[in-house]
Amino acid sequence: MAADVESIRGMAERVTASEGLTLVDVELRGGRANPLLRIYIDKPQGVSHGDCERVSEQMSAMLDVEDPFPGKYTLEVSSPGLDRKLVKASDFQYFAGRRARLVLRAPVDNQTVLEGRLAGLESGRVRLDLGEGVIRELELPNISKAKLVVERPRS
Repeated sequence: MAADVESIRGMAERVTASEGLTLVDVELRGGRANPLLRIYIDKPQGVSHGDCERVSEQMSAMLDVEDPFPGKYTLEVSSPGLDRKLVKASDFQYFAGRRARLVLRAPVDNQTVLEGRLAGLESGRVRLDLGEGVIRELELPNISKAKLVVERPRS
């Protein structure tokens, strides 16, 4: 029996909300012999070690009781980092103005990888400013991967 990731996501939503945090993503990685359950959390002022510890303790207890995960696993709770993945439609609006790298399922203008500044989300289409006045509107279902790009301060 496979792990019920949606059930785990629901548990993580409840725990993070009770702690005043936002659930960014839930990932299940690794094989059957060494599965890794990774939970990414965030809050506007940044995530502390204590935030991760509290969520980890509560999730461990819930996972033990509700048992949506067969067998052994490793649980990891962390911040999504500076180059975080963009997972939810709302992420594209929330991070408007930040640089992002998008990988497309189907090419747009013969390109499957685009990098530019997020210009929001309108009617289910991500707006990406490629510079020099060029803005691409991309259908959400055509985006297979998206993440923020770390911008180095100019000296």
